[in-house]
Amino acid sequence: MSSETTLRAELIRLTRDLMVIESTDSRPAERARCFQLLRNYLDEVPGVVLKSHYFQGYESLLVLPQGIEHPEILLNAHLDVVEHPQSECYRSEVKDGRIVGAGSGDMKGQLAILLELFRKWHCATPGLSLGLAVTSDEERGGEAGVKCLVEELGLRCGVAIIPDGGSLNRITVEEKGVMHLRLTARGHSSHAARPWLADNPLERLVNRLPEVLKWFAGQQGDVGRVEEGDPHWYPTCSVTMMETPNDSVNCVPEVATAALDVRFPPPWTVEQVMEKLGSLLGEGIELEVMIAAEPSHLAPDKRFVELTAEVTGEEVDLIHASGGSDGRFFAQQGIPVILSRPEVGNLHGEDEWIDVDSMLVYFDICDRYILEKIGSKS
Repeated sequence: MSSETTLRAELIRLTRDLMVIESTDSRPAERARCFQLLRNYLDEVPGVVLKSHYFQGYESLLVLPQGIEHPEILLNAHLDVVEHPQSECYRSEVKDGRIVGAGSGDMKGQLAILLELFRKWHCATPGLSLGLAVTSDEERGGEAGVKCLVEELGLRCGVAIIPDGGSLNRITVEEKGVMHLRLTARGHSSHAARPWLADNPLERLVNRLPEVLKWFAGQQGDVGRVEEGDPHWYPTCSVTMMETPNDSVNCVPEVATAALDVRFPPPWTVEQVMEKLGSLLGEGIELEVMIAAEPSHLAPDKRFVELTAEVTGEEVDLIHASGGSDGRFFAQQGIPVILSRPEVGNLHGEDEWIDVDSMLVYFDICDRYILEKIGSKS
């Protein structure tokens, strides 16, 4: 059996083993079980130290060579996946050259690649300056994961490889800033048959939000656009939740809340977006920041870009992304971030997939990069 056939079988097996674990935000026991699988996979790797860290109830696993706190290359992934109402979603099948199922492309398949890379290199070259960090809160913002590892523990590296954005020949160089906001309006409740006695906070939200959305829709011109090829490189706003404590149709609520997901490119800043939203919403609506992050410039290593082109035989596009990743926490410390990945699709859907051939290609790209960057020094 060829080495490529063996690698293919191992990546498929490991990905599917990871996928069957329902490591969602609401299932901490399953997240813990997934971490145990990782420890079982890595505990016989020579010359490395496995250490779990806990922040705000979320575990992170940091695996570093003995005596090296700041590796030259850090492989980073998250094991948490989005919630689906049916447990049957957390299964997999191999179909048409793809591993299909919830969590395959975001990002259990990529995690399998990084685990196999890490084990291969440390088994061959103990003490290599190659680290691994796996977190469990990326889908809710990364505040208790990579952010705490970087800001609280002082984790640093020469370059971070995070296969959670772009694609094989599309490497992300810049990400929009992101804000998750909670809007709260308070009023006076009454029976719905006598609305003149009420101050309806839900109606206040419903009346103000169109002005917010109208302003963001108007930003689709040249505001903040990097170049002609980035048609969505402008500020956006999505209303993702609207709630009241009501359990009765004939009652006017005394409080109403809404949630906004705002994305924005430079030159916009968190402060400027907050000022603009404040002016659009006016008085009487409280604005609470749940997550706030400035736009990120990721500055990937030029050699990784060149190796990608050499291995794939195709030109590499350096792209700007509307979504965010844990890469921003490294970028804020001036650490270069390499953000690309195998071919994936239907992310966050029940029929999410990752292409197996592209997993092998991505493995090869990273393998060659590690060899050139640090393997030749061993």
